[in-house]
Amino acid sequence: MTSMGKTRRVVAAGLAGAALSMALTVPAEAAGTAGAAEAADGHATGAWRGWRLTETGTDARFRGLAAVSRSVAWAAGSKGTVLRTTDGGASWRNVSPPEAAGLEFRDVEAFDVRRAVVLAIGEGEASRIFRTEDGGTTWTESFRNTDPRAFYDCMTFFDRRHGLAMSDPVDGKYRILSTRDGGRSWEVLPSDGVPAALPGEAGFAASGQCLVSAGPRDVWLATGGGATGRVLHSADRGLTWTATETTVPAGEGAKGVFGLAFRDRRHGIAVGGDYRKDEPSPLAAAVTGDAGHSWTAATTPPPAYRSGVAWLPHTMSTALAVGPTGTDLTTDGGRTWRTVDPGSYDTVDCTPDGACWAAGEQGRIARAECR
Repeated sequence: MTSMGKTRRVVAAGLAGAALSMALTVPAEAAGTAGAAEAADGHATGAWRGWRLTETGTDARFRGLAAVSRSVAWAAGSKGTVLRTTDGGASWRNVSPPEAAGLEFRDVEAFDVRRAVVLAIGEGEASRIFRTEDGGTTWTESFRNTDPRAFYDCMTFFDRRHGLAMSDPVDGKYRILSTRDGGRSWEVLPSDGVPAALPGEAGFAASGQCLVSAGPRDVWLATGGGATGRVLHSADRGLTWTATETTVPAGEGAKGVFGLAFRDRRHGIAVGGDYRKDEPSPLAAAVTGDAGHSWTAATTPPPAYRSGVAWLPHTMSTALAVGPTGTDLTTDGGRTWRTVDPGSYDTVDCTPDGACWAAGEQGRIARAECR
């Protein structure tokens, strides 16, 4: 592992408290009304109702988030913590795997109120995957990485059976893990169809969105730390990939594409920047209309680093981006953005039945009505 890779992985393991000591914490009342004034600017903006913080009872940092519905959501974070709500965030149940207290969960994929898969990151055996079929009452460890060179960052599912997880490059190529049984078992895919990684390039385990899918076969992988911020695309569930440069700046271990969201197999948004406190993040967002074969810089990007992004339900052009210094809204498909909330969040996810959820540091999990 290069020193640059080490720097990025330390970030993935916690983004040191000093780097976020100035991040804003918004009271529930303020978070609940921050977006209300935006409604006057147009119908699409009116769909955004503003965040309302929920009481989680923990100070864990949640970078993994799976929003199932307006009522059900799962969050996975530091200290081996997994939470689940079934009442829209009015209460949260700690359903953490008992054997995972020392692990760093960074991604969770949930199929419904009972079934979910969580990914722990880290070098060697710290990278693990667990699955539950009873709402977190019991968990089964379905994968433990035994290669000290591998470091898993993110995972995604195409449906309830087929999914992928990705590791930072091993022997110069990203390592892709595949499941065909809903996360009960995993196998490493051949690397023949994976493009060579750039020197210093890797993924960011910042929001669970460095690997995302749309439809039954398409998947995208976000990178940083290399000479350019790239997005890799596969149209065959991870067997073969093409790599495309984005307009999001990279060139250092702290910079690149951190999060992706696709509303269908062609239209996507990339967000990122430089995670370091007080460092500028110009061109922190880009859009594609051709499945990621080309990317165009946002004309008015978010004003700072953003790690998570999600399309609002049942819209063609409205999305949210989140980061330690705020939430931004676009109503034109990612071309222009404006800040609608100053609170600190790391990841965001929206549901078909009209809700968005966001999660981040100090146990912060918020919910918004989006219709």
